[in-house]
Amino acid sequence: MGANNIHKEMIQVVEAPHPLIKHWVSVLRDGNTPSSIFRDAMAELGRLLIYEATRDWLPTIIREVQSPVGVSMAEFINPKEPILVVPILRAGLALAEHASSVLPSSRTYHLGMSRDEKTLLPSVYLNKLPDRFADGARILLVDPMLATGGTVIAAIDLLKDRGVENTQIKVVSAISCPPALQKLKIKFPGLQVYTGAIDPILNEKGFIIPGLGDAGDRSYGT
Repeated sequence: MGANNIHKEMIQVVEAPHPLIKHWVSVLRDGNTPSSIFRDAMAELGRLLIYEATRDWLPTIIREVQSPVGVSMAEFINPKEPILVVPILRAGLALAEHASSVLPSSRTYHLGMSRDEKTLLPSVYLNKLPDRFADGARILLVDPMLATGGTVIAAIDLLKDRGVENTQIKVVSAISCPPALQKLKIKFPGLQVYTGAIDPILNEKGFIIPGLGDAGDRSYGT
């Protein structure tokens, strides 16, 4: 699969052009998509975006294996260096649902954050992050909607408080918007963002236009 790379100074934003990614984004956009199918579509999109985000990021080991007809040197994902997946609840759970089907070795740390509808500022209601991440940890931060950027920035700050560098983080999102990407560019040089689509407009309520609505509400029907 190819990818369109948009370099914003030292931040890299990848809007992956694969037809399957475009398909699942379109299913998510459709206001007539029922909750159960919406959640499945979010999970499928997440699987593809995680594949793209980790294509050059997975540590490997080489060892000898015996096939039915001969000996071969084989390359495996190193189980001693798992990718760490941090979904931002609620909707991040749906986008990260199939992470384990892509990643042979991974660990998940949940982070619950909500956005005040008036101030648009985030608050943390659940934090399962460790006190300190191991040196060199590779972290996928999963946030479906990068709108104002407040939530993802607060989440990255929490990661950095635990010893993580910008280059150790890749953000996975369904839809992104320029205001969030601009803030990430300024604050976190070296960060990478993998997204299903970049939409041009953020309305006065902090919703991405055309976007896909409230990803959490549509994923879980509440």
